[in-house]
Amino acid sequence: MSAVARALAPDDDVLAGLRASPKRLPCRLLYDATGAELFEQITGVDDYYPTRIEYRLLDEILPSVAEDMGAAARVIEPGAGAGCKTRRLLRALYAPASYVGIDVSREILEQTHRTLARELPTVDVQTVCADFTRPYKLPAPRRSIGKTLAFFPGSTIGNFEPFDAVMFLSGLAHMAGHNGRLLLGADGTHDPEALVRAYDDSDGVTAQFNLNVLDHLNRTRGARFDLAMFRHRAVWNERHSRVEMHLVSQREQTVDVGGAVIHLGQGEPIVTEHCYKHSVQAMRSMLHAAGWEARQVLTGTEQPMRLWWCAPLVRPVQTRTGL
Repeated sequence: MSAVARALAPDDDVLAGLRASPKRLPCRLLYDATGAELFEQITGVDDYYPTRIEYRLLDEILPSVAEDMGAAARVIEPGAGAGCKTRRLLRALYAPASYVGIDVSREILEQTHRTLARELPTVDVQTVCADFTRPYKLPAPRRSIGKTLAFFPGSTIGNFEPFDAVMFLSGLAHMAGHNGRLLLGADGTHDPEALVRAYDDSDGVTAQFNLNVLDHLNRTRGARFDLAMFRHRAVWNERHSRVEMHLVSQREQTVDVGGAVIHLGQGEPIVTEHCYKHSVQAMRSMLHAAGWEARQVLTGTEQPMRLWWCAPLVRPVQTRTGL
């Protein structure tokens, strides 16, 4: 973190990022109500492979997940979104007791709550409107529960910088408890052509999704971005094993962001998202560092999108021997 970012309050990470070099914006800004709707559209386009592969893997792994979890499970899902995969998971479990969805969009949460309450009336549905990358309070269970399952699909773990990903996974381990479980989706694709197609689809939905970040700032931060003066770009960074999403300034310009003046040169990018693609070895190392052990790993045949079924890591007890 830069000295500028440290000097600013947490809510000023927007300005800190726009003053940094290279310029960047926090990826949480992608997921307001409009962004969440656009992302749901992205998951359905032909070029975007992760969702369709993950659905196939879910169908394959859910019977063993249900058997391991047993009855009265509690499911906690950071980044709940529209809850399509959630419903598939809850229907597969044996009499799940509780579901907690966490999302930054209150509108999406309310919609998901209504849908789950209607379709799964025996499940106690709770929601938390919060940025799950920051501290938040988890509601207490309102009924007796068995094991807790942290559900984090969609390769969203790739949006974290590696150290932050370990810290986040460690937080999920604490949240799930000593007998908890983790069902994690993580993409390991390194095919540049497939990746750029997925993050810059021919239908242009990802471009709309990315540009919505600027519209979001116009609505919420009093910014004056002209969306026509920016172009979406997806770049595969082989060295860092990640896709980078950029908004590229089409001319030299000055933008007012809530009273702060931000200068952009022609061709200068604003980084809006990093999407890391983790190899099996890298993902195992991150999980191990966070206190998780993989019990089962399923890999897609079209691309190496994976589901990781994890339990708490049992570390050997250190004992002292006498002299």
